[in-house]
Amino acid sequence: MRLSFVKSAKKEAFLYCAAVMGMFLLPFTIHGQKPSEYVNPFIGTSNYGATFPGPVVPWGMVSVVPYNVTPHEGNEYSNTDGWCSNPYVYNNELMTGFSHVNLSGVGCPDLGSILLMPTTGDLEVDFNRYGTAISNQEASPGYYSAFLDRYSIKAEATTTTRTGISRYTFPEGKANILLNLGHGLTNESGAFVKMVSDTEIEGYKLMGTFCYNPEAVIPVYFVVEFSKPAIKRGYWKKQPQLPGTRHQWSSTSGQFKIYDNYSRELAGEQIGAWYSFETEKGETIEAKVGVSYVSIENARKNLNAEQPAFDFEQTMAQAKERWNHQLSKIEVEGGSEEDKVKFYTALYHLLIHPNILQDVNGEYPAMESAEILKTDGHNRHTVFSLWDTYRNVHPLLTLVYPEQQTDMLNSMVDMYKESGWLPKWELYSRETNVMEGDPALVVLADSYLRGLTGFDVETAYEGMMKSAMSGGDENPLRPHNDFFKKNHFIAFRDSFDNTVSEALEFYVADYSLSRLALALGKKKDHEMLYERSLGYKKYFDPEYDLMRPLEADGTFMPNFDPMQGEMFEPVHGFHEGNSWQYSFAVPHDIRGLMRLMGGADRFVHQLERTFNDGLFDMSNEPDMGYPWFFNYVKGEEWRTQRTVRDCVNRYFHTGPDGLPGNDDTGTMSAWLLYSMMGFYPVSPADPVYTLSSPVFDRVTIHLDEDYFPGEKIVIESVNNSEDNIYIRKMELGGKPLRKFMISHDELIEKGYLKFYLDDQPDR
Repeated sequence: MRLSFVKSAKKEAFLYCAAVMGMFLLPFTIHGQKPSEYVNPFIGTSNYGATFPGPVVPWGMVSVVPYNVTPHEGNEYSNTDGWCSNPYVYNNELMTGFSHVNLSGVGCPDLGSILLMPTTGDLEVDFNRYGTAISNQEASPGYYSAFLDRYSIKAEATTTTRTGISRYTFPEGKANILLNLGHGLTNESGAFVKMVSDTEIEGYKLMGTFCYNPEAVIPVYFVVEFSKPAIKRGYWKKQPQLPGTRHQWSSTSGQFKIYDNYSRELAGEQIGAWYSFETEKGETIEAKVGVSYVSIENARKNLNAEQPAFDFEQTMAQAKERWNHQLSKIEVEGGSEEDKVKFYTALYHLLIHPNILQDVNGEYPAMESAEILKTDGHNRHTVFSLWDTYRNVHPLLTLVYPEQQTDMLNSMVDMYKESGWLPKWELYSRETNVMEGDPALVVLADSYLRGLTGFDVETAYEGMMKSAMSGGDENPLRPHNDFFKKNHFIAFRDSFDNTVSEALEFYVADYSLSRLALALGKKKDHEMLYERSLGYKKYFDPEYDLMRPLEADGTFMPNFDPMQGEMFEPVHGFHEGNSWQYSFAVPHDIRGLMRLMGGADRFVHQLERTFNDGLFDMSNEPDMGYPWFFNYVKGEEWRTQRTVRDCVNRYFHTGPDGLPGNDDTGTMSAWLLYSMMGFYPVSPADPVYTLSSPVFDRVTIHLDEDYFPGEKIVIESVNNSEDNIYIRKMELGGKPLRKFMISHDELIEKGYLKFYLDDQPDR
């Protein structure tokens, strides 16, 4: 039987329902179930998780998502989470279409566009008026369905890499399908649309300005095809307020001009196209959408190549097969059903971004350029949320999906070749400049040191040194680099700035680059960068045993309050957190930090306090390594085992609010995956894992033999249970293991890690 996740718009619970067995054989099944059947796409759709339940394939360009975040007058968005960066929120009930380009788990609104909306009856084109409650939602990898209550329409959707297809089952009577190009999450406006025939529409929509960067504008091109000719079709356009009229311009006024005798093309801001049909009861109409970031012609090529015919069932089956193939790379046994749902949903979310950008002909928009280029032997990826993902997403991809990670490394190097700078937070070949630090350095160095050498490392190193050494006036990644290179810290500038958190990110980047320099035989670069990476010590205030902002002369900022502020509130020296969430964020030199604190006892005391006093924030990246840092103190490793398991159980579950905050393009999910498997890449650019007790009896990671020796890694737990979370002894490759740190090479070469568990810590 298949475990299917269903949501009713009137209920807050997930129900189990029976369905047919899958169509394709897999490398393994769990109790007769394929791994995709444990995935619950509703997890993370509330509590700011910013995920979506609509279908997408692994690393797919297109996703088809029910859009239920409704703008009101003043451009405020109605949703129970308050801040909306995603097109779907679980608790909302009013759906206004299916968006075809979307982002998963991000913290700023963008995309959520190219919306198709089926309706019945008289034509209504104002989304404030045609929205409908939905019920009987069902979501699984590669498939979504819902019943549109107001119109008695069953809507279903599935995808390929670059296309989406939706199927609408209509009642008898007049049916409409609306293409709304003025509705969505993007901060940009403006679109073009042309009706090609009574079954086809083409056009483009401007998107971008992610996190309100005015320069990051992105055009997306599309072609829509319907399986049935329309009996009538036309456009609509929002009318502005005219001089001397009584009515003020309003998004809820319904002042739309309907074009029913004009069929050439239309451009503007609040525009759309409508196609009307006569349907019999139970009749289905399918709508295919091809997307490109290059041209309308390429959108049509993508559609013709990936969906040459209208075949919803085959497209859905292929999407599910692709998910099962990728999810099968990690096999888990034991644990509860809920554990498996959490695990495979996290793996599912991990594999959405960075997604493929190039079209079927290999073309893609160059980074920060109007030029169109072609890929050369690898996939071009986009959506690099690197401040988040350098910590665990890319190390996990390196281990389990090295082919895709190598493509991503090549994509990053190509971005440098095209624009002159490595990416920071890249979105569809535009730099958004979101968050801090120089995170591309960390990803490139860490991946190379873990064995992925299939990219132009010399060109990558050139780009890394450019950002590390260029002066601030010409350096978009390090605007304070002149002072930083000389003094190895960034001076506090005004009432609220991010100088400490910004510098801490540079220390991690410089350390990573120093490790790569050493591996490449560049000894002087290594020594200079390593020394710079230890500049964090200047911020350490022994009065608090915490990091504190510095004035330009190197003295501490006065009136320091380490408890100041919550995430997203202004804080002296720190971004999205306070001193407690950042003061251990020097993973490259934890033992050096321990010495600054006066030894292991004080270090453990301060680290324990972050958890005991509610100072730890699982919802954000800077302190997500904290639970693992007890492993640096001999005899205190049991605290990591206790704390990691507590975080897994406390912050992650199978409800829609089952993530502690934004998934951050898979970063929260990657933390959960590592923690449930029992190991974690605690220090970037150090190919080392630190250990804790796994949740499962057995984990099998199937390795790609083109990249690593051996077929698999097996992690086994003896005497595993809900209470037995403490490690009594360990074995690696059949021999006793007495340390809680093992190298990446050891794990791969030995291939077998065994834990013996108990309900009491070994103190």
